[in-house]
Amino acid sequence: MVMEGAEGRKLQLLSDVSGVFLPGVLTALMGSSGAGKTTLMDVLAGRKTGGYTEGDITISGFQKEQSTFARVCGYVEQNDIHSPQVTVMESLLFSAFLRLPEDVPEKQRWEFVEGVMELVELDVLKDALVGLPGTTGLSTEQRKRLTIAVELVANPSIIFMDEPTSGLDARAAAIVMRTVRNTVDTGRTVVCTIHQPSIEIFEAFDELLLMKRGGRVIYGGKVGKRSDILIKYFESISGISPMPSDYNPANWMLDMTTPAAEERIGQDFAEIYKNSQQYREIEALIQQESTPKGGSEALRFSTTYSQTSLYQFKTCLWKQSLVYWRSPEYNAVRMLFTTMCALIVGSMFWDVGSKRDSTQNVMVLIGALYTACLFLGVNNASTVQPVIAIERTVFYRERAAGMYSAIPYAIAQGLVEIPYIASQTIVYGVITYFMINFERNIAKFVLYLAFMFLTFTYFTFYGMMAIGLTPNQQMAAVVSSAFYSLWNLLAGFLVPKAQIPGWWIWFYYVCPIAWTLKGLVGSQLADVEEPIVGPDFQGAVKDYLKEALGMDSGMIGVSAAVCFAFSLLFFLVFALSLKLLNFQKR
Repeated sequence: MVMEGAEGRKLQLLSDVSGVFLPGVLTALMGSSGAGKTTLMDVLAGRKTGGYTEGDITISGFQKEQSTFARVCGYVEQNDIHSPQVTVMESLLFSAFLRLPEDVPEKQRWEFVEGVMELVELDVLKDALVGLPGTTGLSTEQRKRLTIAVELVANPSIIFMDEPTSGLDARAAAIVMRTVRNTVDTGRTVVCTIHQPSIEIFEAFDELLLMKRGGRVIYGGKVGKRSDILIKYFESISGISPMPSDYNPANWMLDMTTPAAEERIGQDFAEIYKNSQQYREIEALIQQESTPKGGSEALRFSTTYSQTSLYQFKTCLWKQSLVYWRSPEYNAVRMLFTTMCALIVGSMFWDVGSKRDSTQNVMVLIGALYTACLFLGVNNASTVQPVIAIERTVFYRERAAGMYSAIPYAIAQGLVEIPYIASQTIVYGVITYFMINFERNIAKFVLYLAFMFLTFTYFTFYGMMAIGLTPNQQMAAVVSSAFYSLWNLLAGFLVPKAQIPGWWIWFYYVCPIAWTLKGLVGSQLADVEEPIVGPDFQGAVKDYLKEALGMDSGMIGVSAAVCFAFSLLFFLVFALSLKLLNFQKR
């Protein structure tokens, strides 16, 4: 911008845009690439995450209230983003349960969802899994109809659609446009951005708002039957040749309004429009619609969301439970990997739990405990990241749609992991405890399972937190790997606490694995009176642990509390990252 001679560091994307969208009217928002179509739609819907917006947006003559606008507005994004593991019916129920008002009975919600499925012709696919785009589940056209349906079940008065026919063949585009037309005929206000539509699709629109590069309007108003009003307007401009017969009006219009055409006729289409009768009629209509009708009131809601935080949490937990149950590539494989790791670790350290007669054997036993927590914990943190990354993309769409706030969603996302971590702990703990042959003591066995559960939990929550704090999965993996290395190095096993340099000792106390190791070693060995021998040491096992490693049985409770605190800390940071950070820039 500076090289082109522009003053300042701001780029104006929209310039003096005015228009009116009416109920029961399908409006096309068109223009060349970079004209500002999607920018205008994002501004109107309040979806912009950056920049500055000036001007007035009114609904029925009253100023738009952005905090609750999502309760009356639907936004069909260009990308069809859905949780892959839920069915069509479940996707719609989830949206309806969270977005319809509290006073709507549950039976009526079910009926409304079924009615919307019929409207968008998805009733025959109600039990089909959504799947991943291009690989499993619904086709591109079916996913687009689902995206529209998810917004319709919220019963919005206003619907914005960003390129609803993008990427579809002629047949699929016709099916989607039939769905859009059915939606308009229910009396809703529908605005679509559209790029080079076919004749059939273009003539489905009632009105048009046409923009040029620089975000300026060059036409607003009715399209007319067979586009006659639009064609008549542009043909009346001096220098514009008549439209050939059987030519696509949309393509002709875009060809006639290029910068090259402006240069050829020596006029600015935005200025021509501002001096036209068409513009004066639209401005008069804007004035008329901007004046509240007698007896009408502003559209206001007492709460941002339709449902309470508790209801949001329960509904999110229901959906996340379905997602996890139908993710065998994550959970079933995780359990298989857990079993294999347990068998490998158990066989590697076979019976070392009973060999505590020398310092070397004690260190091997501590190594077994250390390996048991680190090996599988890192795997938990790594495997959860792709799952959270996919669901975070869905979260951005659902939160923007006003379904729920971040905290109830985050709590549900964290709690749904707990049963799977508990199952993993039991499998891993039972196999390794008896193969390594730790002391047969019920209290020690329970403590072993407890520390394993806390360790797997904070590792899992750490993986979730890494995704929450970074813009993508790749960066999360890089950041996580760096911390795994530091935790491994400064946990007090590879380098005992007494030998860690003073300038690094602080990290020992903030290393979660160090506290797991303290708790495991303290619970299994710190009360053992059995004498051991070794270089420069003779005495009981518990004395050796205290002198050489600084571990004793008095640290068991503290270690458990600190491990729990790490789990809570990582989870809270994950929840706050969802609430405060938004890596989806618009």
